[in-house]
Amino acid sequence: MKLPKKLIALVMMAWQYPGVCWAQDVGFSQFFDQPLLRNPALAGFFDGDMRFVASYRNQWQSITTPYRTFGHSSEFKLPAHIVEYDNITVALQLIRDIAGTSQYNTTQILPAVNYSLPLNTEDHYLSLAFMGGLMQHRFDPTKLVMNDQFVSGTNGTFSILPATRQVFNNTNVNYFDLSAGLSYFGVAGNVNYCVGAGMFHLTKSKNGFFDGKAISLNKKLAFNIGMSGRTSETDLLTFYADYFKQFGPAFTPVGISSFQAGLLFSHDLFVMDDIQKTITGGILYRWDDAIIPIVQLQLSKFSIGASYDVNISKLVAASRYRGGFELILSYRDFLNGLNSVLMQGLCPPGRRIL
Repeated sequence: MKLPKKLIALVMMAWQYPGVCWAQDVGFSQFFDQPLLRNPALAGFFDGDMRFVASYRNQWQSITTPYRTFGHSSEFKLPAHIVEYDNITVALQLIRDIAGTSQYNTTQILPAVNYSLPLNTEDHYLSLAFMGGLMQHRFDPTKLVMNDQFVSGTNGTFSILPATRQVFNNTNVNYFDLSAGLSYFGVAGNVNYCVGAGMFHLTKSKNGFFDGKAISLNKKLAFNIGMSGRTSETDLLTFYADYFKQFGPAFTPVGISSFQAGLLFSHDLFVMDDIQKTITGGILYRWDDAIIPIVQLQLSKFSIGASYDVNISKLVAASRYRGGFELILSYRDFLNGLNSVLMQGLCPPGRRIL
């Protein structure tokens, strides 16, 4: 007997989002270093004019074929010259995710633009952003095992012959995806703070590998908050939190949501002019999924960070608390002639990213 087509389509639609077993989107534990995945309106929240971030994640290697995720984001801030101190951030988010035995591939190529308007001074900004581009999903059907390939009457013996009679109309799906976001950045004393909200998958895109069996992507609402402040001349404390909720047709809530938060402590080892050595350590948390220790080292314009997911979900019996390793590398700098373009990235001297 073949598996029902709708069931197979649902299985193929379910790729891993860290913290949620059945969800639409991929993500990273060091989520603050990939801001466009949190909210497009968080683009440009750093000290400088340009930033490049590369992320690599390897998850579930201890219990199955590992899920591997590669991410890259680029951000460039430029003066908009509509009003004084305003600016625009042009960004690009790239994602490549490979999941499971079938090599289920998710590829995202998402350009973004974020306009930041000063409300009174250059220390308070309201930002509006849009992000849209190509999404692709594909898999290798030859790596799947269907139940009509098991030999009847043999207590579960598998045979490569006969070949499965399951036929997929398509193994490569492409569509356009659109997201939008708002954010507010402010400074109160020596504390920087930011609040934001974003909506993902506005285009009601459909994804499916059978004719007439496409599944619509749910809209995803995101709420973001971030704060950073000096506790001494050499120490900086930073807090992040995100909440995501999916909505079906007519904006009806569906039963998938997630929450992630992190507390980081940064200590300046050496700071002189453009030379900076800062070490950061902290704990991140994904609701009902993982506790994540993290360490990062900043060497002037470069930063490198590593984290490991300690799994605490219902899968812990199989994972034995093992989750995923993640590595990030980032670079940020000022462009010649644009050093005045600091916008909401005016972080304290520790240059902690909001």
